[in-house]
Amino acid sequence: MPRAAAPTGTSASRSFASEHAVATGGPMNLRELDSRYFGRHGEAKDVVVGDSADSQLIDARGRRYIDFMMGWCVGNLGWGNTELRAAARSFDGPDYVHPDYLYRPWAQLAEMLAGITPGKLAVSYRTTGGTESVEGALQIAMAYTGRGAFVSIDDAYHGNSIGTMSIGASDHRETFKNLLRNCHRIAPPLDLKALGKLETLLKKRNVAAFIMEPIICNLGALVPETDFMRGARALCSRYGTLFIADEVATGFGRTGKLFACEHFDLDPDVMCISKAITGGYGGLGAVITTPKIAKAVKKDVNLYSTYGWHPLAVAVALANLRYLKRHRTRLLKNTTAMGDYFLGRLGSMAFKGRATARGKGVAIGVEVQSERYATKIGDACRKRGLLVSAEENLLMLFPALNVTGPIAQRGLDIFEECL
Repeated sequence: MPRAAAPTGTSASRSFASEHAVATGGPMNLRELDSRYFGRHGEAKDVVVGDSADSQLIDARGRRYIDFMMGWCVGNLGWGNTELRAAARSFDGPDYVHPDYLYRPWAQLAEMLAGITPGKLAVSYRTTGGTESVEGALQIAMAYTGRGAFVSIDDAYHGNSIGTMSIGASDHRETFKNLLRNCHRIAPPLDLKALGKLETLLKKRNVAAFIMEPIICNLGALVPETDFMRGARALCSRYGTLFIADEVATGFGRTGKLFACEHFDLDPDVMCISKAITGGYGGLGAVITTPKIAKAVKKDVNLYSTYGWHPLAVAVALANLRYLKRHRTRLLKNTTAMGDYFLGRLGSMAFKGRATARGKGVAIGVEVQSERYATKIGDACRKRGLLVSAEENLLMLFPALNVTGPIAQRGLDIFEECL
């Protein structure tokens, strides 16, 4: 159920007003505090978050924004889902569980993940988020194959650690000179020509893993050609390379399938998940692999994670997966229908210059003529009450799986007004 904004005069509205005062002036200016004490890349956007509900964020003044980012694919079920919130509030378990101990909810969550992930994936390793999941996947690949090289998609994003930046965008090497070597990249478009380049790299038989998002969110929801995906899977098998599917952003229904791999009938050797698994209620992720691989690396890989699968986060993740299981058909149907609606609307809009809208489900990107134009659109949307992502010359929209027709229409109306 939606949670109504607190009426004027309540403690919540006074809190909003107080926070707004802190944000805009006085001796405790929030932006000054943030700039001085809080480490972040770039400047914070001009939104002071006070609350959230359904497909909206509510700022410190009580102003509502339509949220077409959902924490970058975190809030797949919308903000404030009653079942997830109830699981968090009613949790009455241990404060913490040491990784060496047995804990039934860990086994239950791992069993549920084994039941919904593609192919032979069945063994989960605990992590706290996407970067840690990808790091673990790289370690598993190196231990299993005895190799040290990797292949990824150029300019893709897989995390912020040294290992994950090594397989990420090429420009990381301008800042970090000593990233892992032997990390090769395939540039889009991901077609048969790119597949030939991949085979050239893999036939050397020194590549531990080929890693990619099945739908590449940070590249504007780039959708590879089916022949590339199926060919890449076959090449990995032929040359003894593991296929790692990074489903941190695309997992749990984002693309209209429970996992984006399913669009290509792809069975990965390793899968990385996080983000939407708790709907924003706790940091939790996983590396999932096959029993064969898990058995082979058991003595070599120790993915110790102090706060991986914290009991409270696990309780919410279990509630989330149960909700997805019960409502899967309805949610994925809405995701596909809303995705078609978004792409149809975006494709008919009058952008300045050439623009390309693409995506699957509610992972949607628009490539425009310049970074400056994308930034101007993103800023204008925010001022009018709509939150979208603008990076380089890409605009990205990641609404909730259960976004309603009226919210989708109003949000796209605002978007179109800002072109």
